[in-house]
Amino acid sequence: MKKSVNTASFIVAIILTFSCNTVEKKSNNQIIVKQQSSLNAKDILGNPNKYPAISYGGYRAKSRTVQPTLPELKRDMKLLYAMGIRIIRTYNVQPELPHASNILEAISQLKKEDPEFEMYVMLGAWIDCLNAWTNETPDHEVESAQNEGEIARAVALANKYPDIVKVVAVGNEAMIRWATSYFVRPNAILKWVNHLQGLKKSGDLPKDLWVTCSDDFASWGGGDTSYRVKELEDLIKAVDYVSMHTYAYHNSHYNPMFWKVPDNEQNLSDIEKVDAAMVRALEFAKKQYGDVSAYVKRVDSTKTVHIGETGWATTSNGHYGRNGSKATDEYKQGLYHKYLREWTNKEGISCFYFEAFDEQWKDVHNAQGSENHFGLINLQGEAKYGIWDLVDQGVFKGLTRLGKPITKTYNGNKEALLKDVLVPNTEYHR
Repeated sequence: MKKSVNTASFIVAIILTFSCNTVEKKSNNQIIVKQQSSLNAKDILGNPNKYPAISYGGYRAKSRTVQPTLPELKRDMKLLYAMGIRIIRTYNVQPELPHASNILEAISQLKKEDPEFEMYVMLGAWIDCLNAWTNETPDHEVESAQNEGEIARAVALANKYPDIVKVVAVGNEAMIRWATSYFVRPNAILKWVNHLQGLKKSGDLPKDLWVTCSDDFASWGGGDTSYRVKELEDLIKAVDYVSMHTYAYHNSHYNPMFWKVPDNEQNLSDIEKVDAAMVRALEFAKKQYGDVSAYVKRVDSTKTVHIGETGWATTSNGHYGRNGSKATDEYKQGLYHKYLREWTNKEGISCFYFEAFDEQWKDVHNAQGSENHFGLINLQGEAKYGIWDLVDQGVFKGLTRLGKPITKTYNGNKEALLKDVLVPNTEYHR
């Protein structure tokens, strides 16, 4: 009897295993079971309350040649998990920068150590034009030869970690013309999106993997109508969803009319002017999202739009600082993060907020450059104002970064923080 029960249990276990995984039969009759998660991109994207998203770079040093170690990445993943994050975005899989592959391995190890641990990835594949990042003139009509290898590496990682990689993004701000060092035309992105979709159909990629491109709102037809070409329409039809970027922060310099204090607010207190400006910043982001959505829906009514990037820096000695638009400080970042999360959560829009941690390699020759300071946690292991509440809730208890426990900036003194708040510069002209 005992033997019969064990045999029956074994058979049931085999059935359950096969029902939850993909079974392949090789020519030598060997059966290979490919582990897969039942959770797919369509379950995650559009469900931001349950699966909050964030952009992640784990670089601590002033150069990306200093790669974060696996233990460092695992500690970061635990911090993000404690913050409630369940899906992160990465940017490239270049062979000399094994950051993304190491992140995937770190998550894989954490899942094995703790079955309750849950984290998914939107894996970026960097796309360039010919002569990008060289002393030669970039040729935006021809793609770089490196793109083929980048896509191949993304495919390999998506197949190696199908339970973690749920989205592959072909390019990052790769179609927007102000990316003068490397942008390509939509047909180059379309080529690789179609390639990945073909691999899904042939069974060489998980069929439930979603493919997109993550680009500026204008690149997706939400602004300048010159972007609205047939190749873009074909791309919208080819992707599984549209991932758009919106930056009210940068537009406080480049398109500042929404940012300037209007006449009817001139009599407000300084902090009231700031509060009102951040509401206008939210409305700016909403409008760009709405403009992209309207165009995308006209092209393909089945496609959803999510936010691949938006954020607010806390330090700037340039266009956005004290001598510029005065958009930069922790108080404004905190309000923007709060407003964006509330809006996108309510509307079912996944928002990969930019970004989790400060990274100092981005503007290595200018420590106070804004690109180094978009993180919600700084390089001293301090939570910025926007997530002070998480410190109060004790979610970081027992967790560290760079060997330090997570504490609050300004020692949690809001009065001290408010002294550094800048009122929008109405007289500023770029």
